Amino acid sequence: MNILRCATAGSVDDGKSTLIGRLLYDTKSLFDDQLAAVEAVSDARGDDYTDLSLITDGLRAEREQGITIDVAYRYFSTPRRKFIVADTPGHTQYTRNMVTGASTADLALILADARKGLVEQSRRHAFLCSLLGVPRLVLCVNKMDLAGFDEARFEEIRVEFTEYARQVGAEQVTVVPMSALRGDNVVNKSANMPWYDGPPLLELLENAPTGPSDHTTGARFPVQYVIRPQSTTVTDHRSYAGQMAGGVLRAGDEVVVMPSRTPTTITRINAPSGPVAEARPPMSVTLEIADELDISRGDLLCRPEDVPTVASELDALVCWMDEGAPFAPGQRYVLKHTTRRVRARVEVIDRRLDINTLQEEPAEALTCNEIGRVRFRTTAPLIFDEYRLNRTLGGFILINESTHHTVGAGIII
Repeated sequence: MNILRCATAGSVDDGKSTLIGRLLYDTKSLFDDQLAAVEAVSDARGDDYTDLSLITDGLRAEREQGITIDVAYRYFSTPRRKFIVADTPGHTQYTRNMVTGASTADLALILADARKGLVEQSRRHAFLCSLLGVPRLVLCVNKMDLAGFDEARFEEIRVEFTEYARQVGAEQVTVVPMSALRGDNVVNKSANMPWYDGPPLLELLENAPTGPSDHTTGARFPVQYVIRPQSTTVTDHRSYAGQMAGGVLRAGDEVVVMPSRTPTTITRINAPSGPVAEARPPMSVTLEIADELDISRGDLLCRPEDVPTVASELDALVCWMDEGAPFAPGQRYVLKHTTRRVRARVEVIDRRLDINTLQEEPAEALTCNEIGRVRFRTTAPLIFDEYRLNRTLGGFILINESTHHTVGAGIII
């Protein structure tokens, strides 16, 4: 049973947490004590309904204010597949949290209030999802009950969003009218909107393909750990553990070890269950090779005809996440990329990206939640692909070496 990773996005009070709560409730994925606790809080607040948003808004500050602050991950399943849903904040000051939640998503659920239509934050999140390479966007036109289930209103929002998504480069877009609070078109088709001939949201999620649709690079295997022989028997071989980050590798394939470009051949692939014929993302496997080579953590195996870039300079889009200090040229950080950590110096901040107007403007520094185009120089070469080709080899995080806090996230362009 495969897993679909989803992220919610959109403005404050558009119903992201309520939608996730509805999915969990209607798929019977809640424990009795969880539901009882939510009902008790709803009663204590004087609500005449069960506030399903409380299922995901777990922080005390979130429940008091009725907003989402942190990224909350929720898990549920149906007979057809498993789901991991990231409930991300809608407030502008938590843009970095939204970026974190969307960075690994196969699909983004962008909510819009049917009464308000697309607002600034709806557009901002749609653009960020496209920028982060989320391959599929689903606009959930929520609170249709408060808009009288009006088809004309839905169609107006659908046309507007489809055009905006085209402008920001989103390729696969679906629009669904719903009421998360009442359950219309969430798990079951709504009798209140007979004019909508598409599937309800859950059916759409069950049939959505997983994995990035634009994964165009070849085989990529970053080495995470070297497993040395534990005995002197002939059958005990050195092997290399890691998670496939692209393409397919099979026993007998000729590969090269990057960055040295040393050639060798794969002799055996082992998964947790035993030997397998091939490895593909996101499988975690160990590889055995024909030659005794100097391979360590941070190296990468790939096919000789399709190698990634090896360089000590790289251009990237960086989302700055540190509230305490701005991001400026000359600063140094630890850059974590796949299984490798190197020290990196900020050479130039070319431009800041205005995510409201989609325009770039000159900038000398970035403050918290801002995104800019940056050039780095690293102390050791990185092995990477452009983010649009491979999200794993094209993404990285920045770590403050003194505090060990993650202070930024970047995508290589």
